[in-house]
Formats: sequence, C-alpha cells, structure tokens
Amino acid sequence: MRKIFLVFLGLFLTLFSVNAQEVSDHTIGLRFNQSTGLGAEISYQKKMSAKNRFEVNVELKNKFSDLKGTGLYQWIWNLEDQFNWYAGFGAGYESEYSTLFGAGVLGIEYHFKAPILISVEYRPEVALTRNYNGLGRNFALAVRYQF
Repeated sequence: MRKIFLVFLGLFLTLFSVNAQEVSDHTIGLRFNQSTGLGAEISYQKKMSAKNRFEVNVELKNKFSDLKGTGLYQWIWNLEDQFNWYAGFGAGYESEYSTLFGAGVLGIEYHFKAPILISVEYRPEVALTRNYNGLGRNFALAVRYQF
C-alpha cells in the first residue's frame, strides 16, 4: 500500500510540476503579418516576471507615411520543453485613420537551442475611436532574437 501511495504521489507531483521554459529578458525581431503595409512589424519583448512580458510592435504602412504601434501585456504558460503558449491584451494607435484600438493576442512559440524564438499568433483588434469598422484580425509569424 505504501509503494502504491508513493507511486501515485510521484505521478501527481510530475503532472503538476512546472517544467518552465525560462522567458528571455529581451527579444527583438520581425513579426510578419497579412496587413496592407510592409507586412512586417518590428517587435520587441521585455520580461516583466517569470511568466509575464510586455511586447511592443511598430509597423510602417503606406510607403512609410503611416505608423501603427501596438503594446501588449502577455501571460506565458509552458506546454513542453521548448514550447510555450501565451495570451494577453493591450492597445495601439494607427495614424492612417487616427484610431486608437484595443487588441488581444493568443499564440504559441518555440525556443530553439540557439537564441532564436519563433511564434505563430492571432491578434484581434477592435477600434475604440473614429472609423470603427468592426473586428480586425491579424495572423502572424514572428522570428525573434533572444538576449
């Protein structure tokens, strides 16, 4: 009976232990999306705690005449060794329409042995001011350098 208890205790602790992939202090790279601009945003992430980070994205649109900036706060959960998934929310500004918008994010990322991070994410955006046109969808692939 004692051995069975120890086996179940070991399994329980294994299931609920966190095999955390360390979140990098900083990452910088490109976030490729299907927008009407260059199709890429400059992306920077800053670690806030072991399981949270802040992300800033800047995109130049319409032959560099318009700017879109987004800031997101994210929570990160470990899936498996080098896989994480994350979710968060934030806001941004798009100069083309002088619009403030709210944004959410849901994604999955893979940390390579080299200091490279690759992620696939979905970011819905809702205009909060002028030129409201419903829900904007933004799917992207991001490649970032971790340091």
